[in-house]
Amino acid sequence: MTHRGSCHCGRIAFEVDGEPQGVISCNCSICQRKGSLMWFVPRDQLRLLTPEENASTYTFNKHVIKHRFCPSCGMHPYGEGTDPKGNRMAAINIRCLEDIDLASVQVTPFDGRSK
Repeated sequence: MTHRGSCHCGRIAFEVDGEPQGVISCNCSICQRKGSLMWFVPRDQLRLLTPEENASTYTFNKHVIKHRFCPSCGMHPYGEGTDPKGNRMAAINIRCLEDIDLASVQVTPFDGRSK
């Protein structure tokens, strides 16, 4: 299944293939503040519908994850990085997807604060 998502103002819009069977709620310093629920997919399952340069990038700590956000409305719809095997991944904030029933998705806590 293909899901559509965006930031609040629509400057960043995308499609992502797959079904979120479960998501991560991380307690690291940025995720806790954003309140993101992250669904990890191979990067090629994420297709931007707007120019990549519409998104700004924030990195911190080890600078391995590109936290992508909208400079207009401030939403954080996705992030980019690599998994431990070096595969390109995207972390989709399912709160930015149009057609997701949040109550139906299993949320797993992740202790990013300790990593």
